Amino acid sequence: MLKLRQQFIYLIIVLFLSVMAYSKPIIYVNQVGFDPKSPKIAIIAYPTNIRENASFDVVDTQTHKTVFTALIGKPQNVDDWKLGEKFYKADFSSFQKPGTYKITFKVADQIYTSVSFSIEENILAKRVISSIVHYYNKQRANTPEELEADKNIILYGSTKTADVRGGWCDASGDVSKYFSHLAYANFVSPQQTPLVTWSLINTSETIPKQLTQWKIKDSLDNEAIWGADYMMRCLSNEDYFYMIVFSYFDKNPAARRIVGLKANSVTTDEYQSAFREGAGMAIASLARISQWKKNGDFTSQQYLDGAKRAYAHLLVNNTKYDDDGKENIIDDYCALMAATELWIATNDNFYKDEARKWAHNLENRMTDQGWFRSNDGNRPFWHAADAGLPIVSLTRYLKKENDSNEIKNAKNVIKKALEYNLAVTNNVENPFGYARQSFLFNGKVQDGFFIPHDNETGWWWQGENARLASLATAAIEGGKVVAVKNNGAEKKPLDLYASQQLSWILGCNPYSVCFLYEFGETNVPYMHSNYGHGSEKGGISNGITGKEGNGDGSGIDFKMDVDGNDEWRWTEQWIPHSAWFLQAITALADK
Repeated sequence: MLKLRQQFIYLIIVLFLSVMAYSKPIIYVNQVGFDPKSPKIAIIAYPTNIRENASFDVVDTQTHKTVFTALIGKPQNVDDWKLGEKFYKADFSSFQKPGTYKITFKVADQIYTSVSFSIEENILAKRVISSIVHYYNKQRANTPEELEADKNIILYGSTKTADVRGGWCDASGDVSKYFSHLAYANFVSPQQTPLVTWSLINTSETIPKQLTQWKIKDSLDNEAIWGADYMMRCLSNEDYFYMIVFSYFDKNPAARRIVGLKANSVTTDEYQSAFREGAGMAIASLARISQWKKNGDFTSQQYLDGAKRAYAHLLVNNTKYDDDGKENIIDDYCALMAATELWIATNDNFYKDEARKWAHNLENRMTDQGWFRSNDGNRPFWHAADAGLPIVSLTRYLKKENDSNEIKNAKNVIKKALEYNLAVTNNVENPFGYARQSFLFNGKVQDGFFIPHDNETGWWWQGENARLASLATAAIEGGKVVAVKNNGAEKKPLDLYASQQLSWILGCNPYSVCFLYEFGETNVPYMHSNYGHGSEKGGISNGITGKEGNGDGSGIDFKMDVDGNDEWRWTEQWIPHSAWFLQAITALADK
């Protein structure tokens, strides 16, 4: 009897301690930092209601003094995620003093503290760009094994070979090199190596003084030229780009082939890149970098001539390379970027007309609701990596366009797209401000936080940190050319939208993970790959997804370890993430 009583008391104590542990507030915050004038939001999670008029403090980590106090926001639920918590915003946007701080919050005489963060002018660009350049430098496919194999690599289905040395390994678990993958799915193709190159070029041209001051411009420029040289090697004698150098996940470098790719790593000889399969952004990158008048392994004139050759070839052959034989929105915005950069580089009226043609195509895909149509039907455009690229391509086009009607039309589309992004994100309780989207599922258009897992690829879905950074870029760049309203108010809603996407990546998310490697307090585990490649400082992991098993992407999921099987969906670094993050923080530094 005494033993049973002791066991019962022990069980009560365990239950009490479990409840107490569960009841502790958690403070989520960007684990790197904020610009002084930017929106600054932390999120307090608690399973029950907190007393009215509860406040939080910002505490200086050096002096341990409270420097700012404000009331927490009203409780919000994210019903779709079913996390069992209420979320309260801690808004300290008005506090602008540079320094290093923590958020503190008091419940029942117990003080709870966040991780530390800093406030500093241009903090993200200043602290992160050098690490992103380091990341790409370490991702170079330049080990002796790779260089030797890629010097004479076999084209799938033939005995022909090509010299495709260079480029970057695609991910911390994949040493293949992609202009784009998922081409067979038609509506999901991401921009990979060419996007990285264009992003590096864009940063170099946008904030050259800061880069020089921070002593990273030369290394960044060298990385951009490395990308341009690889794309030139991938430009075939027939004027199309080779799409993929595939490793087959084989440790033997001789297994590598130039391929097209279907689901489940099935390879084909469809290795010619359409506009949407990396070629559009490759042309844009080569045309843009040609204006530097700097030579890598190729001359600046060769970069420009290569861009012209590839563009002319695709005007005739693009739909032959599109897997379904039809151009869609991804062709439109990638070809718009290509034509725009050629127009800027040459001032040729031919490319002016081409840029306007692609801009009109994109404009004609805009719906009354504010989302773009992917096709000629009712499929809303959504994208796991490049959701912001339609807007970014239009803002780049506006750098050159001088016709008032063309400018007006492009700005109207940008405005509608941005207002839609704000509306779909804020039409439910969404304290983290996670960018939501519309998509077609089971024949119906619906909204959600994460991309649908049942999609045209048949298998591919992963964390969406590139998507978030691309939408942050679109909000910042789009906000420079149009003014938008949200619920009738004009309180810099785009700044808040952009800030919350970047903060999510940097740790203000329900898992308190900073996905920027070797920054913040909590990172994903190291992932290794062949030839000594693997996770690197400045790389960004895939991130958080909808619940595994939910075809519509509803719910929320994040897993660090799945017996070495599917954790790549969440923890693997992927080159588009850092490319888009680079664009976003560059746009912030240029405001």
